[in-house]
Amino acid sequence: MGIDLADRKQMLVVTDHDSKVLARRTFRCKAWDLGSALDWAADRASRAGFAGVTVACEPTGHRWMVLAQLAAERGMSFVCVQPAASSWARKTEDLTTDKTDDKDAVLIARLTGQLRCYLPEPVDESNPAWTRLRHLGTRREELIGEHVAAVQIVRDLLECVWPAALETAKHPFRSATWVAALAVVVRRDGGNLARTRRLGLARFERAVRAELVRRGGVRPCLRIVRRLFAALTDTAGVVAHRPAVFERLEWTLADWDTARSNLTDIETRMVCVLDELGLTALVTSIDGLSAVGAAAILAQTGDLTRFTSARAVVKHAGLAPRERKSGTFTGRARVTGAGRPQLRVAAWRAVWGCLQTNRVYAARYRYLTGREANRLTPTQAQTAVAGAILRQLYAVVVQQRAWDPVIAAHGTTRWKETASTTAA
Repeated sequence: MGIDLADRKQMLVVTDHDSKVLARRTFRCKAWDLGSALDWAADRASRAGFAGVTVACEPTGHRWMVLAQLAAERGMSFVCVQPAASSWARKTEDLTTDKTDDKDAVLIARLTGQLRCYLPEPVDESNPAWTRLRHLGTRREELIGEHVAAVQIVRDLLECVWPAALETAKHPFRSATWVAALAVVVRRDGGNLARTRRLGLARFERAVRAELVRRGGVRPCLRIVRRLFAALTDTAGVVAHRPAVFERLEWTLADWDTARSNLTDIETRMVCVLDELGLTALVTSIDGLSAVGAAAILAQTGDLTRFTSARAVVKHAGLAPRERKSGTFTGRARVTGAGRPQLRVAAWRAVWGCLQTNRVYAARYRYLTGREANRLTPTQAQTAVAGAILRQLYAVVVQQRAWDPVIAAHGTTRWKETASTTAA
């Protein structure tokens, strides 16, 4: 049974294994009211001589989960069809881009009959920890977006009205002292920097120290404090906009603090879920991969045991290489990019820590970027390392075995030799 899901209009078709339509019907209802539609499809299949029905749909929003639960309650098999597969099949059907609900439902049923479908994650109560981890990971991505947006807003506003403040620290937004000092300036003078200047350096340092302690810091960097105090006399920027911009900066800094606090809480909860699953020690055995980084990856993949191979996980992320060969022509290989974007992002973030502390991945990166034949660019090599992290994380979780650098290096000592040469 192929279903084209929508908000209030659901198109259903029942087909046999050769995609011959046995029955079709449009239901004007919400996804939660499709129970009667499944019963109707089961009745039509039974009349045609079939013992059961396989329910298939595209993973549209939350509706596919509703349909999966209704199918499970009736003992029906449930699968999903990738929207990309439906799109390609629609074009190859008659070499046009015609699209109707009726045609889409038939295509979904046909692709399912050809086994061009997949088993989605179960929606029952068998894996509550994995469900919670996925939603925590989604919330973490939202908070990271809010965090980055707040930083960009503060940077843009300061570049407009007080650019000298950004020059007082090498990495201002990574400095707790700089953020505390900026909060003191923004909160007390409302854009009139001369007012803060009249405090004097000693009182300004005490105010920054108190603000830093309130934010959980211990000792301020006096060099940054003194540079920011000296910048109070700088007149570069759109001075007339300072009062309005500083008012907005105060709100933005508050939003930034809230996002950072919530992000810390979410990451703590994700690590707790990882502990509950008994995977923390296993995933952190990979040098350079933190518990939070591994949890972010697993939040996007779900239970890795549902994948048939490590390569399937890499394909799921869209990091599998795509070859271009025809006769004697060999084109440039690229990653497919046809997977979960957030999983690619999580794997990409994990690369940076692993390249710093993991000797196997660091040696692999140096080899890929330094070999004579088919030398990769740094970005290409980092992508290859991201795929390696996913493959080896799959092996660690599925086999319940701690990461071994020798096995990770394919049983060779290349990484040891490279590390020794580098040290020498």
